[in-house]
Formats: sequence, structure tokens, C-alpha cells
Amino acid sequence: MLSVPASHALALAVLWAFAVGVLLWLLIFMRGLPYTPAQTFVYLLNQTLTRILWRAKVSGPLPLTPGQGAVVVCNHRSPVDPCFIALTTMRVVNWMVAKEYWRNPVFARLFRLTRSIPVSRGGIDTAATKAAIRAVTGGEVVGLFPEGRINRTDRLLLPGRPGAALIALKGRAPVIPCYVRGSPFDGTMWGFLFMPAKVRLEVGRPIDLSGFYGREKERGVLEEVTRRFLVEIAALAGARDFQPELAGRFYRREQAE
Repeated sequence: MLSVPASHALALAVLWAFAVGVLLWLLIFMRGLPYTPAQTFVYLLNQTLTRILWRAKVSGPLPLTPGQGAVVVCNHRSPVDPCFIALTTMRVVNWMVAKEYWRNPVFARLFRLTRSIPVSRGGIDTAATKAAIRAVTGGEVVGLFPEGRINRTDRLLLPGRPGAALIALKGRAPVIPCYVRGSPFDGTMWGFLFMPAKVRLEVGRPIDLSGFYGREKERGVLEEVTRRFLVEIAALAGARDFQPELAGRFYRREQAE
């Protein structure tokens, strides 16, 4: 019968102890997360991709108290922009996601897992807006891109849309602006998953909209609030003289006045 040298046996014992220790630490760590097991897997995968492949760094956490509802608004350069916002909080962010992306069964499963809200691109989606308002008033965090789509241009920000303003005013929640730079995107469905990047996320201070509460039906209020979102996002990018524009009928209304 072959004997194992004492030095080899000791090394093997140390490796086993290390492996068991790592496993125990991982189990304890996972139990401390406020996620379901499936959400925990997504959380760990997100940490791996964002921190290692995309070398993401954030300026700080979302300034929220436990159980506080809020709206996060951010610029939009890549399909994975929500992944970087996820680094700023241990809470699930309910993102408003265009309905066409839900047609992909893989994406749809992920969206349901992360409590995303399907929304139509054309005009204001009443059902999606109500769902987002319920989430905010229930103490959850809702994420939106005021630009309404991925910015593939050289412009700092695309014209803004009113959905985020309406949800924030109806939900009477603080709005936290964010700006992400360096997000990976090559214009394809999956290519960005294999692109190295160097992402930086700036988290701003909450925007106090209390002076607008109850006034969302007044003429010009949604436009003014939407402009403020864009200005605050641009300021995080260092563009403090940014002149925001509005999209759709809001832009046409301004032109006529």
C-alpha cells in the first residue's frame, strides 16, 4: 500500500480546509443577501462581469434609507447599464424595459427574476406607469432611462421623455441621478458580453421634487422636471452648461409656444 509523505498530507489537509472555509464563507455571505437563491446567482454573476471584465468602479452607494422608495434616472449607452447601477445597492432595482426585449425567452426570464416592468415605447404606457408608481410607493426602487433608448450618437444625452417625471411625482419619491461612462456596446445583441471595458459610474444626490407634488397635470410641469433630470445627469458628466431637449409631442409643443 502506497504511503503519502507527511508534507503532501499536510498540504492536502490545508487545501481541503481552505476549500471548506471558502464554501462556508460563501454560504454565510449568501444568507446575508436580501435575494432569492436565483437572484443571488444573478448578483454574483453580475459582480464577476462588472468588476472583472468591465472593470467597473462606482463613486458611491445610492443614498437611500432602508425601505425608502426612490426613482433612479441615468443616461443610456448600453443594454447592460442597469448592471452598473446594481453595484450601488443591495436592493433589487425594478427597471422599466421595452416590451420588445421581453420577446426573447432568456431575457424575459431574467427580467421577471429582477422584477423589471415591461413598457411600450410609444407615448405613456398607463399600465407600466401604474406598476412603477405602486413599486415606488411600496418602498421599492424603480430605474428609468429618460432618453427612452440607447444613445448611439456623439451627443451627451438624447431628448428626454416624461415617463420618469410622471412616476416620480405620482410616487412622491426622491430621484437619484446617475451617469455611466464607458459602457460596452458594439451594436449587436450579445457582442457586448465579450467586450472588455473600463466603466465609471457617478451617483448624484437626490433631487427634491416636493415643490412639484400634486402638479403633474399642470401645463409644463412634466417638461420642467424632465429637463431637470437631464441637467443633473449631465452635471455628473461634467457638463454643467448642458441645454436639455425634450422628445416627441413635448418638443413640438415647445416649438409652437
